Amino acid sequence: MTNLTVILAIYIITFLLGFPSNLLSFYTFLMKVRKKPAPIDILLLNLTLSDIMLLIFLPLKMREAAKNNEWPFHKALCTVTSCTFHSSIYISTLFLTAISVDRYLGVAFPIKYKMNRRSAYAVVASIFIWLLVGAHCSTVFVLRTLANNSTPPSLPQPTSQPPKHEVCFKGFNQRQKEIIYPFRLELCLALFCIPFVITTFCYVNVIRILASLPNVKARKKQRAMGLALFTLLNYALCFGPFNISHIFGVIYYEDPSWREYAFALTSFNTCLDPFIFFFSSNAIRRNVGVCWASTCRRIRPILLCFTLPCCKEPKDNKEREGAAGLSTTSGLGVTGGSTESSSCGHAVKMLEVSPLDAEQVAYCTKFQGHVED
Repeated sequence: MTNLTVILAIYIITFLLGFPSNLLSFYTFLMKVRKKPAPIDILLLNLTLSDIMLLIFLPLKMREAAKNNEWPFHKALCTVTSCTFHSSIYISTLFLTAISVDRYLGVAFPIKYKMNRRSAYAVVASIFIWLLVGAHCSTVFVLRTLANNSTPPSLPQPTSQPPKHEVCFKGFNQRQKEIIYPFRLELCLALFCIPFVITTFCYVNVIRILASLPNVKARKKQRAMGLALFTLLNYALCFGPFNISHIFGVIYYEDPSWREYAFALTSFNTCLDPFIFFFSSNAIRRNVGVCWASTCRRIRPILLCFTLPCCKEPKDNKEREGAAGLSTTSGLGVTGGSTESSSCGHAVKMLEVSPLDAEQVAYCTKFQGHVED
């Protein structure tokens, strides 16, 4: 039995963290591409757009999980949502693969790659990925129209039926199963397994090459190797279980019970991609710093309103006298100026330098004259 509360929690966390971070990433890469397009920026821009596309439709899946997997919207919207989710998943896998190839070429063949690098290649690759995945995932529109022809027409039909529990692409009929499960296996092999092998090859060799370079700073080398390892783990852990469920479906002609968790984990990838952007792009880190500084400036006045009374400066003489009286009567029955005050404002004033009186000034002048002689 699937715990829909856990799945709903994953969806909510994914949306709250992923949507603003991907919008910031999209704006950053869009500005970079408009000023000076680079192949890696074009690929990252498309990857971000794919994540945003999934996050826009994620509230519908949240509503579905809250309604105990009952689809509360129109059937056509179910088909569009399913197509969008699957398209976003496999577009992300292919763009992560393209990014890994770009980084491998830049590390393994730096001179040749820099001479032959063209932004047009990244644009052509992006168009190809969108068209390839769109053509595959549009099959869900055909599956939705397939009727179940395995039921003999001679069987009597009940006159009154209870209202059905409307679900979205769950509980397929026999004719749909004959198409959907082999089709999912093809998606797994063509759009996940082959790209995953390419990605693994690229990042393993990136790590191996960087580890053997003696002239690269250790900190820079460790960050690049950590980024490659994190991307590879993200690829395997977020997309692996969902595609493995396709293989189970072909074997048993039923979806495994944990497929819902795998689907939720796949959507959580949209929260992890911005971390890859953060460590791979100086512009992202700069914009995050600007947004953080702006947020701090906005919330600082609010926090000052809740400052503890002991840390506020006395506003008038009455408050000063009250604070002074409190400082002389606090402690273990000791009075006088040497007693430690419980007021933070008076503690600060105790550290201030008092002005010199006339005798001290004359002594210092006389001492300075002896030193000069």
